[in-house]
Amino acid sequence: MKGTLYVIATPIGNLDDFSYRAIETLNSLDLIAVEDTRKSIILLNKYNIKKPLFSNHKFNELSKVKFFIDKLLNGNNVGLMSDAGMPCISDPGYILVNEAIKNNINVTCIPGASAVLSSVALSGFNALSFSFLGFLPREKKELTSLFNKLLEDKLNNIFVFYESPKRILKTIKILADDYNFFSLCLCNDLTKKFERIYRGMPSSVLNELENNEASEKGEYALVINTNTENKEKGNINSPCNNFSIEALLVDYLIKNKNETLKTAIKEINKTHKNLSKNNIYEASLNLKKMFSL
Repeated sequence: MKGTLYVIATPIGNLDDFSYRAIETLNSLDLIAVEDTRKSIILLNKYNIKKPLFSNHKFNELSKVKFFIDKLLNGNNVGLMSDAGMPCISDPGYILVNEAIKNNINVTCIPGASAVLSSVALSGFNALSFSFLGFLPREKKELTSLFNKLLEDKLNNIFVFYESPKRILKTIKILADDYNFFSLCLCNDLTKKFERIYRGMPSSVLNELENNEASEKGEYALVINTNTENKEKGNINSPCNNFSIEALLVDYLIKNKNETLKTAIKEINKTHKNLSKNNIYEASLNLKKMFSL
């Protein structure tokens, strides 16, 4: 008779969030696949759970999958845990689950804490639907490309990401510079002693981060509301239908008398993501011809 694979959610910070069912299940298992044995043993020791632990992380899960499948096929019940939260969600595990399904092995889930759901619930946004897109890319070009794609999404305006504490200031600064019409809920160290939630426009969140000496500590979950209502009205990040690009450039130059046309081109490109660089440049050439700039 084949064993069962149990996908077990673990606390995302506060170890007291572990469920009674999860503890009972772990005590009934033959062995447990964990992301990092050093971290999992802390949780298991707290609840006096003594079971064999075997590593199953992103660097070895392909080579270890046969070991776990053989155990399951031989009737052993196996637990699957990541360091925090639900396995397989931006964490190792899906390879083992997928292989178990292929081998007609029963797979069941012991639910629990989730940084994604917790951050959405804390945001105060109307999240009838949302998209979780995992960890944010590292490079500015890739970040900008991703944020531009969020503006084009017709189904959702709520997006959830994970971000490293070492990159959070850089990321929020990009949002403050180019997407300050977004609304953010930035969650740091959820469920832990020093949990902190930042809410508001990117510029205000950036200001709070810059004034927090501990901003580069702990993990972050970022919820972005792209303000679909504003996008549809066209009063943010898009010119009014009654105005040309030339008019936008002139308006900028009038309001910023010491700036150049070159600066105006850059600023319009930043603040109006729906306009192509080529069209803005062509509009600037038209202005030069008209006013001999």
